[in-house]
Amino acid sequence: MSVRVLVVDDQTVVREGLVLLLGLVSGVRVVGTAGDGLEAVRMAAELLPDVVLMDLRMPLLDGIEATRRIRAAQPGTEVVVLSTYSDDELVFAALRAGARSYLTKDTDAESLAQAVSWVPPGPAPLSPQVQRRGVAPGQAPFSPQVQRRPATARPDGPARALPDGLTQREGAVLELIAEGCSNAEIAARLSISEATVKSHINNLFAKIGVRDRAQAVTYAFRNGLAPRA
Repeated sequence: MSVRVLVVDDQTVVREGLVLLLGLVSGVRVVGTAGDGLEAVRMAAELLPDVVLMDLRMPLLDGIEATRRIRAAQPGTEVVVLSTYSDDELVFAALRAGARSYLTKDTDAESLAQAVSWVPPGPAPLSPQVQRRGVAPGQAPFSPQVQRRPATARPDGPARALPDGLTQREGAVLELIAEGCSNAEIAARLSISEATVKSHINNLFAKIGVRDRAQAVTYAFRNGLAPRA
């Protein structure tokens, strides 16, 4: 069975390029395109795609609200955000709205193809670099409200099993990145130097296969390494 994809982007050249790219992916079929959030919601209700590839900054209705409406009306439709913007607040908002994955538009074609070609149900990777384990269809999305906890709460508690060979210190740094902390704030919270923070970030990015903080935040949420409300 082909994965049925709805492509949503307000730029015609981007939509057409994505349709051409996904047309080359085995097992993926683009069933429609939309140029704004309202059109995306309407077409998702009509077409019932397996995956919506969603832009964020669009006229009439932005991608975050469109994602929220689509997920509320069709829990079986997954949303993969593909955006130019990668700041933490947008990642948080997209995840809260119910997006399964957040990719930036500089992602490579292979990762994009893998992100939309995974077929529900059950936890499985959408992207080998961004989404190692997903939220099962029908499960309530995370509500990642940022909570500032004292530095003494980390990282010297009982050791926990961490994915991808992360050390306890790297796990603590990743958790603080997911809270939205800057390098200076992480250094203060963990009583280490900013140079050490940068070293930990470089190491953990290499281990989990991400390129920037937005991808790291997404990874943290999907692997239970982010603060919960």
